[in-house]
Order: sequence, then structure tokens, then C-alpha cells
Amino acid sequence: MNSVKKPSGQKTYFIQTFGCQMNEHDSEKMAGMLEEKGYLPSEERETADVIVVNTCSVRENADNRFFGQLGVIKKIKERHPENVIAVCGCMMQQEHITQRIRQKYSWVDIMFGTMSIQEFPRLLEECLATRKKLMSVYQSQEKVIEGLPVHRKYSYKSYVDIMNGCNNFCTYCIVPYTRGRERSRMPESIVEEIRGLAADGVKEITLLGQNVNSYGNESDFDCDFAGLIYRINEIEGIERIRFMTSHPKDLSDRLIQAFVDCEKLCRHIHLPVQSGSTEILRRMNRRYTKEDYLQLVEKIRASVPDIAITTDIIVGFPGETEEDFEETMDLVRRVRYDSAFTFLYSVRTGTPAAEYGDQVPEDIKHVRFERLVDALNEITAQKNALYQDRVEKVLVEGVSKSDGSTCSGRTDTFKLVNFSCGEEKIGQIVDVRITEAKTFSLFGELV
Repeated sequence: MNSVKKPSGQKTYFIQTFGCQMNEHDSEKMAGMLEEKGYLPSEERETADVIVVNTCSVRENADNRFFGQLGVIKKIKERHPENVIAVCGCMMQQEHITQRIRQKYSWVDIMFGTMSIQEFPRLLEECLATRKKLMSVYQSQEKVIEGLPVHRKYSYKSYVDIMNGCNNFCTYCIVPYTRGRERSRMPESIVEEIRGLAADGVKEITLLGQNVNSYGNESDFDCDFAGLIYRINEIEGIERIRFMTSHPKDLSDRLIQAFVDCEKLCRHIHLPVQSGSTEILRRMNRRYTKEDYLQLVEKIRASVPDIAITTDIIVGFPGETEEDFEETMDLVRRVRYDSAFTFLYSVRTGTPAAEYGDQVPEDIKHVRFERLVDALNEITAQKNALYQDRVEKVLVEGVSKSDGSTCSGRTDTFKLVNFSCGEEKIGQIVDVRITEAKTFSLFGELV
């Protein structure tokens, strides 16, 4: 790759993000901090003075992609030794990862974890002044850091952290070790932030937390997650409320009622099941049974019949038998999800499941995975077909770069819709008649 000339006299940055919405929002905060220091975003990593890689530890594939990217970045560092290379996020919370980077990836200048993101400007300034290798990783944090600057990716929608951390300790999951224990923000701070976003033109907000249903459980303020939804629903200017993600064991009747009472709360819930086998759920430490989950879905749909339900499913968890997998297939057929994120189980160092001796062979995992995906796709296509000829309200999120006339956006049930319109509609909620339903998206026309 040839060297690309940098803009004259202007400091620039490039952030690459792996992982979930929490990581995406952390990257927006880092962008905000960098721009507060006078940096501007670069469209090309090669031209950036500061390169940041924000990492994810949930799946082994994300780890592999990260280390692959470090090899590419090494070549950039060789051409531009004055550049600063920073790596951060969930992977930096694991000692075996930071040791590996120190030993084998000497071109990395800064490492910091999820709980020391606020240290980034100081670390950058010190690195530029001393050219020393720096690291800041906290293993605990008493409360969520407030008031960090944010460079939002979109003007019309925004993520809002309501809590960080997780207390559930599912046996496959590294998050409690990389994000720490649950810490909830004060409801007044959240409401104030969202009022500010509304005043700035934001129409849709997505509330973020590893388990939003347990919001406030560890605090003494008198507001649970449903109560927070009711308060946000009253904020003028906000037209849509979403949230991610939701643990079934903590989903309250009051939250279900909020879908009925709060007109701004979108008719979509992401409700990770992970497995349809009660025995595997027990080994996962999910603290509900297959029957509990099915009863919860029934209760949700009794109150909100047209709600879209999506989920996460892990295939090949240690000890999963063919009978256990068939229980998952049965649950999928009974719930009839609108869509699902499906994953092959991968060992996460430091989690209890990594020590289980009954790991499922890879070839069996892959066969089961394909069977599951085929079943899910068939159901998704059938669910999408129900939208044919309906008029849906769609938040226009972007225009195709190839022709400039095809827009895409989401219904309040989170269905992706493609239709013809101009970029002047971006950020608006428009009526679209669905003319064609496919497995992974809908097509329509402006009404």
C-alpha cells in the first residue's frame, strides 16, 4: 500500500470498532475527546495521526480479527513511526491479552480498558510528550463516568448509556470480567442528557446496558427500568425509544405494560434465550427454564400482539446433546422469532465454561448451526411476508452510495426497509408502503 499524504497541519484520528452497541458508543466518546483536543476524523486509517482499535471479547472471531488488524497496522506504523497506535476496550481488561500485546506487538503505544476510557486524552498527551508505552486498566469502577464529550455518528438518533457492567455471570460470558459489576446512572442524569439530545434534533434514542432490566437494582434511587421508560416517554421531541439488551429473568410485568402505555416505546424487544434446553440453560447459569421463557413470551404477546421479538442463540455449548439441540429447535418453532443472532460456542479464557470437559466437536457444532439458521430464516421470511402491502412508518437512516436514490431505514419493529427517496429525507420518519418482502429486508415506496 502506498503512503497517503496527510492533510497539511491538521491532526487526524481513525477509530476501528469491534463488538456491540456499548463499544460503538464508547468509540463515539473517544471521538468526542479527540475532537475536543483538536483532532478531526480521517476517512482513511493510513492518513490518521492517531489510530484507535476498540476491541470486543465476546467471541473468539473478534479476537482473531483484532490481532489480524494489528498486523496490518504494524505496516502503517513502519511508514509513519510518529503515529500513535492505541488499543482499548474489553480485550484490554484481560491480563493474558495485554501481556501478549506487550510481548509480540511492540508498535502499540497505548492500552486502556473499558473502565479507564476517560484517561485517554491524558494518555495520548503523555505518549506524544515522552514516546513511552502506556497502559491504564482499572478492574473496578464505583460509578459510571458522566459528562464525557461525544461525537455522535448520526444527528437524528443516539445511544444513551443507562448502566454499565453485569452481575449475572453466565458461565460462557466474559462481560462481567471486562465491564465490571453493574453501575446505574442516576435517572435525572439520563433524562437531562436525553432532553439535550432532543433539543439537538435527535428523534430516536437507544438505551444501553448489559442488562437494562436490572437498571437501578444496585442503587437506592426510586426508579426501575420501566419507570425510566415512562419518564423518557414524556420528553418532547423524542419520537422513538429502544433498548438493548434484556435478560429474561429480570423482565417485569411493569415493563411489559410500558409497551402498552408508552406510545414512543418501539414494538420490538431483543430477548436473548441462548438455548432451548433447560439443562443447558442451567449449565449456562441463565436462571430460567425453557418453560419460564415460553411463558414470558406468551405474556408479552398477550399484551402487545404485534411486537417483534429477536434473540441470541448459542450452538454447541459444552455438554449440548442432540436432544438438547432439538429443544432449541422446538423453542424456535414455538416462539417464531422475527430474527436472531446465532453463534457457535467459543471458549472464553477465564469463564467457567472454558473448564468444562465435555466440549462439543466442531463438526457437530457446524451441522447444528446450519440446521438452526435454515429454520430461523424460513420463519423470518414468513414473518416479513406479513408486511406485504402494509404502510409502515420508517426512520430514514441513509442513502445508497452507489446510486444516491435508494434509502434505507427501520420500522419501529426494527425491520429494515429499502425504498426510493432523496437524501433530504434522512432523519425523518416517513410513511412507506411495503411492496416486496424478502428474508432479510423489506422493499417499499413512499406514500
